[in-house]
Amino acid sequence: MKRTPHLLAIQSHVVFGHAGNSAAVFPMQRIGVNVWPLNTVQFSNHTQYGQWAGEVLAPAQIPALVEGISNIGELGNCDAVLSGYLGSAEQGRAILAGVERIKAVNPNALYLCDPVMGHAEKGCIVPVEVSEFLLEEAVAKADILCPNQLELDSFCGRRAESLADCVAMARSLLKRGPQVVLVKHVSYPDRAPDSFEMLLVTEQASWHLKRPLLAFPRQPVGVGDLTSGLFLARVLLGDSWQQAFEFTAAAVHEVLLETQACTSYELQLVRAHDRIAHPRVRFEAQRLAF
Repeated sequence: MKRTPHLLAIQSHVVFGHAGNSAAVFPMQRIGVNVWPLNTVQFSNHTQYGQWAGEVLAPAQIPALVEGISNIGELGNCDAVLSGYLGSAEQGRAILAGVERIKAVNPNALYLCDPVMGHAEKGCIVPVEVSEFLLEEAVAKADILCPNQLELDSFCGRRAESLADCVAMARSLLKRGPQVVLVKHVSYPDRAPDSFEMLLVTEQASWHLKRPLLAFPRQPVGVGDLTSGLFLARVLLGDSWQQAFEFTAAAVHEVLLETQACTSYELQLVRAHDRIAHPRVRFEAQRLAF
């Protein structure tokens, strides 16, 4: 019997709704990955509601929890680490220490960094110290980097002028450490207004993918967390970069279709669980010549 992959997911958690681990853990489990959730914050709800309750995890707890897993002999079974929203730069450094600890016992383990800084339409939503940590420290340690357009622009210190420019910017990040850069939402002048575009870049090739842009009264939160989680899970399950990219786009689109049909602000993960595992739609990633 083929071994089930194990993944340590270190990001935020909300009690109500779906963001951070609350958006990513169940879908990753649904498609066949064992997930070990480690929550950097626990909030009542995501912050776009404008009010919330909860607290940030003390940074020292992250290496302590990782060491606790080591003490029961399971750390070597960890195939990947996923990090997302950070409550502080100290948390980020604690995560990198955890990644280093895991790679020491399993050199093949992957680290996916979702460098949560903000959204192009909402602006930066994390403290400056967190952005600086992501820009200056985390990128060099990541095997997979999953920025949105605002974050890609921040890494490169400028705004993209075209799709080719986005590819060049993503490729420049490969020189700083990652094996692959997945731009979860591409935005540039003259982009088609009715499409949601994504980009996947490795040293060998780059792929561009479009799916329909669905309309919502308020755009659901957690789509990026869902995207990063599904992409990493599919890679662990044996997909190529391109296969994982195409599957992720289809599965996320299915969730958004269900969410739209329910006129919901929160992602409808449970209602869409079969469609996450078995998307009915398919989007073909186009290999680019640049």
